Amino acid sequence: MIITRSPMRISLGGGGTDLPSYYRQHGGFVISASIDKYVYITLHQTFVEEVIVKYSKMEVVTRAEDVKHPIVREALKLVDIGIPHIEIASMSDIPAGSGLGSSGSFTTALLRALHAMKRDNISRQELAEQACHIELDLLGEPIGKQDQYIAAFGGITCFEFQPGGDVTVTPLRLDPMTLHNLEDNLVLFFTNYTRDASALLKDQDVRSKQGDQTMIDNLHYVKQLGYESKAAFESGDLRRFAEIMHVHWENKKKRSTGMSTGPIDEYYELARKNGALGGKLIGAGGGGFLMFYTEDKTRLRRVMYEAGLREVRFRFDFEGTRVLAQS
Repeated sequence: MIITRSPMRISLGGGGTDLPSYYRQHGGFVISASIDKYVYITLHQTFVEEVIVKYSKMEVVTRAEDVKHPIVREALKLVDIGIPHIEIASMSDIPAGSGLGSSGSFTTALLRALHAMKRDNISRQELAEQACHIELDLLGEPIGKQDQYIAAFGGITCFEFQPGGDVTVTPLRLDPMTLHNLEDNLVLFFTNYTRDASALLKDQDVRSKQGDQTMIDNLHYVKQLGYESKAAFESGDLRRFAEIMHVHWENKKKRSTGMSTGPIDEYYELARKNGALGGKLIGAGGGGFLMFYTEDKTRLRRVMYEAGLREVRFRFDFEGTRVLAQS
């Protein structure tokens, strides 16, 4: 029996510049933080020669290539564990479609479990790259690389995506007081909407590949704001970070009419009037979680609760994808 877990994430700056359609031409920069909300994978050898996969559905097949779940199928093919009898089950603290990078967390947790079964000593960089290879190259998903990388590495981390494909990984330099205040003053509220990010990301991906100048300029500005957020963090100016986050969200909404909705805009404005210094919708847009920075948590929590939103409290994770048990 092997049990692994992989953290979900919140994006703190530069989100969207990690898509290959942008960074291969211009380079990308993202600040991301892993949080203590996880995807868990259990992997177990069975006696019967069959592959059992349990997620929101259950599959029982005789060959790995017959598995319908695309990530599981490609991971089993990539990491040939050499046995025809295995059971894989997944659980998650947060549902898919919520903007916290659950797909990347699922992929890294699954790969880590399969490598653990083979007794492979795989580095975090290799783990992230294999997860990206499955989702971006083999499955052709129009997504970026930050989810897989932050899941593998954990912490609060800066990622520079080079045009040639290399990724530079640098922990964000935060003094202890700034780290404490950031963790204490960031709040997450579920909008009650889940969504498939593919349509929004596909639109960005296609327009970037076509050289749509409006989209390119938007992403240039997002990257600039990412670097400004980094400077604000490292100088301990969290109010400046909150201002940048608000500017980022206003700019992000210009990418697509589907980025936000009427109710989400109303929730956002309500929060801004009740203690939120800045905020944004986490993930590709359209639903999921609203994140705010506030120095008046009691007031903001009361108002958002009365508006029908559920808060999900969190702390930062500094372990990344790891094996919890192996026997």
